[in-house]
This record gives sequence, structure tokens and C-alpha cells, in this order.
Amino acid sequence: MDKATNKKHKYTVAIVGIPNVGKSVIFNKLTGGKAWVGNWPGVTVEKKVGRFRADELNAEIEVVDLPGIYSLTAYSVDELIARNFIIEEKPDVVVVIANAANLERSLYLILSIMELGANVVVALNMIDIARSEGYEILHDKLKQVLGIPVIPTIAVSNVGIEELRKSIINSIKRKVSRARIVSYGKELEGIISRMEEILTESSPELTNRYPSRWLVIKFLEGDEDITSKIRRYVSSPIFNELMKLRHKAEEIVGDVEEYITEVKFKRAMEIARLVTRQISLTAKINVTDILDTILTHKVLGIPLALSIMYLLFRFAFDLSAPLSDGIDALINGILRDWVKSLKFLPIWLTSLLADGIIAGVGAVLVFLPVIAFFFFVLSILEDIGYLARLAFVIDKILHKFKLPGKSIIPLIMGFGCNVPAVLATRAIEDEKDRKVTALIAPLSSCSARLPVYLTIAGAVMGAYAAAAVTSMYWLSIILALSVGLLFRSTILRGPTTGFIMELPPYLAPRIDNVLMKTWERTKHFLIKAGTVIFLGVVIVWLLSVTGPTGYLGPEALENPDILSKSWVGFLGKVFSIFTSPMGWDWRTTAALIFGFIAKEIIVGSLGVLLGTSEESLREVLSHIFTPLSGFTYMVFVLVYVPCIATLASIRSELGLKYAIITALYQVILAYILALLISILGGIAMG
Repeated sequence: MDKATNKKHKYTVAIVGIPNVGKSVIFNKLTGGKAWVGNWPGVTVEKKVGRFRADELNAEIEVVDLPGIYSLTAYSVDELIARNFIIEEKPDVVVVIANAANLERSLYLILSIMELGANVVVALNMIDIARSEGYEILHDKLKQVLGIPVIPTIAVSNVGIEELRKSIINSIKRKVSRARIVSYGKELEGIISRMEEILTESSPELTNRYPSRWLVIKFLEGDEDITSKIRRYVSSPIFNELMKLRHKAEEIVGDVEEYITEVKFKRAMEIARLVTRQISLTAKINVTDILDTILTHKVLGIPLALSIMYLLFRFAFDLSAPLSDGIDALINGILRDWVKSLKFLPIWLTSLLADGIIAGVGAVLVFLPVIAFFFFVLSILEDIGYLARLAFVIDKILHKFKLPGKSIIPLIMGFGCNVPAVLATRAIEDEKDRKVTALIAPLSSCSARLPVYLTIAGAVMGAYAAAAVTSMYWLSIILALSVGLLFRSTILRGPTTGFIMELPPYLAPRIDNVLMKTWERTKHFLIKAGTVIFLGVVIVWLLSVTGPTGYLGPEALENPDILSKSWVGFLGKVFSIFTSPMGWDWRTTAALIFGFIAKEIIVGSLGVLLGTSEESLREVLSHIFTPLSGFTYMVFVLVYVPCIATLASIRSELGLKYAIITALYQVILAYILALLISILGGIAMG
């Protein structure tokens, strides 16, 4: 047998499309939902890679899900990633997902990608939506006009997916590329041809690497990335000659970028009109338009959006809470007690297993129901088409704080749990907007902080307890927006991104898509953040059972006198030098260290450190805290360093640098606020 026939090949397929066009659904259908998720090199934009087997080619086909984009300019990180992947990596096929219900905008992107000389296959998605609106796209005619394969699909129903797979394989076998489908007029085309000749003659290395026509068009548009590339590859006299031709083009058409965009849009509209056929003369009631008049109303839109998000996330949290409690009871109750009962093991090993390793695993698994339910709700909202509208109605308010409308989703999620809030920032396209939102998401007062508020307020606030607890949530909102504005004006300074959004039609969610998205996102947390949480819990255990004098034993976790001699006690006493102006002693300060694992642990830690049960803790706290020192403690708990799970999520999304920035700025901000409140409160109270 010929060895060559047995040789396995590897091919790459890129999937690209405008946002909300069903790109992720088609990616999941092609790959069977099996994907590797990471980040593109040097940025925090999600990179999703999957595979499917093509027996016809005796090959594995790698499928890369490129970011959702509207064009191939250099104005956003997402657009640069998409175009650089196509021109640098040269995938064997580029599948462009087009929206049959709004073809013009998709066609603009198709024409732009064809100018790259890519081997394009069009998946004409949402043909059912187009039909429901009274028209159909003549896909055979579109195929004829573009000169490339066009496959009609209804991705959510699996319609056309097998045909698309076959078309991809056929396109790998026989490349079809038509770069010249848009003409920019005789005079400008003459300049383009002349510049192509100059580049080809003077820098064959450059034109072998990139399509010459596309290079020239981008150079004429003033694209900074391409201009700098050409400057590096050609001599100064050649570059000056090219600049003269660019100025000549500007004299003919004015702003070249504007002109090229306009011509391309006109061509897209011409093609759309040519391939669209009306199939119903009767105007149908458009459910999307009716719902949008209410849900995107300039007055009703915001309260409705906040109410819907609150109710759905509240529902998700209430459903997940019993599961989390059950896992907690099983792992931190039954399993830990069983391990502690194993008398044949050394005491230190029993404590390591029960209070370190099992507690570490439990800290990860207890989060799973919360994470999964939050992502389940988020996936439903995404599939329905409501997330885009939520971002749209909130954008006007957040824009004043230099934040995008999409920031509202993580910020609201944060009131349940900060971990999924940080992970949800992946939906924000602009890198700086995404970083800022992830940095301020931990300022949303998560449910884990509530037991601390209730315990302290119940102990020392009396009739003002409810008002004190409520004020934490208002302070949380004010701080998140203010810090976001500060970051956007300083370390993450830059122009606020315009909010141009394609609002998708409302669709019934499909349970298989929702479950697939939920699993992908939950798995990402489990792998990335889970390992860090586990290590963090074990480290805190180690600091609790050892001290400057050596090993203290597991009794330290139950005896406040022994715990005071541990590293945790030592650190509590060191930090109390700074916290004593707020009226806190070393024990209440040391409890905050345990809050690094999870904020709800603070209450139990206070019980251990003060030598009392959680049931009688309020009585003891009423003698330790005054209303003022208790309130400053609540503020500090709201703002200071996020729990380890949240920091682990920030590290996995943005890197170690931003996790450190988050921890530092929140500790500093918490201390300044607590100190100011103590000073001003003391002055006010005489």
C-alpha cells in the first residue's frame, strides 16, 4: 500500500460573521460542541478552537471561531484578530455566516473578506426568519453573483449543517477565490493597479505574503497597520511615490476610506436587491417590533431591563442555593467528619485532608451550581435575543461613565456572585471596556457578603439595621461606576467605543444550545479558577495550623487562644496596627483574612476567634463594635480584596497583573473609605 495515501493531513477553517448571526451555534454544530477555549495571544479576546473529522480527506479539520465583527478595519482588537488570522494564518476555508433576514450588512463583510483573496464559503443562516418576514433569498443566484458556494441554513434546527460540512470539504479540495468583485471607478482603479505594480516590483516579499490589491486599498484608506508594514518593506523613494498616489486618490474621491466604504455598501445593497424575492404581499405582525416598542422604550426600557435581570438572576440564585448547600453539607459536613474520625491517621494528616484538601475541593464544588445556573440563565437570554437589547437600553446611562451598555450584565450578575460576573465580561468586544468591567465587577455586593452585613448590622445597628444593609448595595453601585470612570480616564484611557448593534430577532431558545453554552462556560471556571481556589484554601489552612513558633496543630482552627499564635493571628495583630483607628481589634481584623477564601466565612471565623458559637455571636459583637465601627467594618467587607475565586477568574481572563491590580486597589480603596467614615463619623458624633 502506498504510504502517501495513508498520510493524515490537517486543514484549518475559520468561521466569521457579524454579531448575533448564529456563528457560535454553527461552530458548535460542526465541532459537536467539543472546543478548546483560550485567549488570542497578547489580548483577552476569547479564542475558541474545535475539530471535526473529514474521512473524505482522511484528515482532521480544525475550526477556529473568530470574533464577531462588522468589517475588517483596524479600529478594534476583534477586527484586527480576524483579518490578521485570515491573511497571516491563511486558513484553507473561511466560512462567513450571513444573516438572511438582514443580508446587506453581512454582504459588506463578505465582500471585505473576498478582497483578502480568501477561499470563502457562505452559510446563509436564519432563512426561516426571512421567510416569516415575507421574503426569501435566492441562494443559487447569490452563489452565481459572488462566484462562491452559498449554503442555506437554519443552524438552531440543524438544517443545512451537513451540506455546509460537505461544501467546506469540497472547497478545501478545490479553492475558489474571487478577489475582484467590487469596482471603485475607472480613475481609482487605475491608481490601484499602478500601486499594485509598484509594490509587486519593489517588494515581492510583501505581496507574496499579503494580497496586493487588498494592501493597496487599505493603504489608500490610511490604515495605520498596513501603512507601517509597507513603510518597513519598501525604500523611502518608493514609499514617497505611493504617498503621492494616495494624495492623488484623495483629490479624485475625497476621503478614500469613506468613498470605498460607500461603494462597497452600495454594491452590497445591489446584490441584496438582486437576490431577494418577496413571497408574501400581506404584511405580517412582526412580534420582534411589537416587543421592541416595549422592551427598548426610552422610559420603560431601563426599569424593565433591571427588573427582568434581577428576577431571572434571583431565580437562578434561589434554585442553585439548595444544591450548593447540599454539596457543602456533603463535603464540608459528612465527608470532612468521616475523615476526621479516621483514628489510624496522624492528626496533622487528618487535618490536611479534612480542613485543607477536602475544604479546598468543597470551595470549588460549592460554586458550581451557582456558576452553572447563572450561565444557564445568561444562555437563555442570549438565545432569546434579549441580551443585545439589555445592553442597548442601558448604554446611554453607562456611556456617561465611559462604560459600554454590555457592562450592565456582569455588574448585575455580581450581586449574586462575582465569579460568573467576571467570566461574563467575555461578551464585551472592546478590550479596554472588557478589562474595566472585569476590574469593577467585584465591587458589586455579592450574596456572600450579605451574612456579614446581617450579622454586624443585627448586632449593633438596632432599628437602623435594614437601612445600613441597604446602603451597602447603593454604595456598591456608586463605587463601581466611579471606579470604572476613573480607570477609563487613567490606566485604561481611550476613546469610548460607539455602540452600533444589530438587534437579532426574538427566537425561542433551544435547550441543546443552552446546555452546551452552559457546560462550556462552567467547565472553563472549573479548570481555570478551580485550581487556584483549591491552592488558596490549602495555603490559608497551613497559615492557621502553623505560626512563628512552628506547628500548632488542627486545634488552632477551634481554639482562639491557639489560633492567636498562628500566622493568621500574627498577621491579624500586624494589620490591627492599621485597623485600630476604625475601632477593630486583632480578632476582627484576622477574620478578614479568612474572607479571602469566601466572604461568608468571615462570620464563622469571627465565632472561632471570639470563642463563641455563631448563634451567640451577635451578643458578643455588640460589646466589641459600636454602630460606627460596625458600619465601617461592613464597608470594608464590601470593598476589600475579592474572594480567591473571583481573583482566580480575573487572572484567567486578564492575567496575573490585573488580578494583582484588583486586589491592591480594592484594599486601598476599602481602607481609605473605612478611615474617612470613622473620622467623619467621629466628628459628627462629637
